[in-house]
Amino acid sequence: MTLTKLRTASAGSLAAAGLLLTLAACSTPASTQPSSPAPASSAAASSNASAASTSAGPCAGVKVIVDSGALKQSAADTSACVSVDGPTVAAKVLEQAKIKTEGTAKYPTSFACRVNGVPAADFDIKHKGGTTREACDDKNTVSYWALWVKPAAGAWAYAQEGLDSLKLNPGESLELLYTVDNEPAAPAS
Repeated sequence: MTLTKLRTASAGSLAAAGLLLTLAACSTPASTQPSSPAPASSAAASSNASAASTSAGPCAGVKVIVDSGALKQSAADTSACVSVDGPTVAAKVLEQAKIKTEGTAKYPTSFACRVNGVPAADFDIKHKGGTTREACDDKNTVSYWALWVKPAAGAWAYAQEGLDSLKLNPGESLELLYTVDNEPAAPAS
């Protein structure tokens, strides 16, 4: 179906198409998704389209969400459904979702200092005490990527393990949420 036909379809047809896209996105292995970055303007559009198509419906695998929060850095924001058969380490799930993380100096594989290059080393992060820049040296205590987990039928909880040890099961969700001055305190949905 072309975009022109989708735009002219009735509201019921759009809802059905959205459901089909959501189900298709969750059943498509992450390895078939493009791995090369798109230009900035189309990357934001594709991230938003991806977030809309996968966040609306159920995910049989692990639902992965990256939210740059107050930074508003669309290069990081994404949502994907990653197919897993059983318990899978969070770092592997992120890798399958084509989400790149950079750790800190002290915890290179446990924590995420940067996600898809965000925040850049020269990006000023505004906080209550002024501004800071992320050096990934474990000294930044006002802003960070918080790791959240949500069971299939439950509420978001702050992860008690790092990316290299946290195991996720089918039906669970994982969110990397950028937090400044402890805000936002938890994922939105």
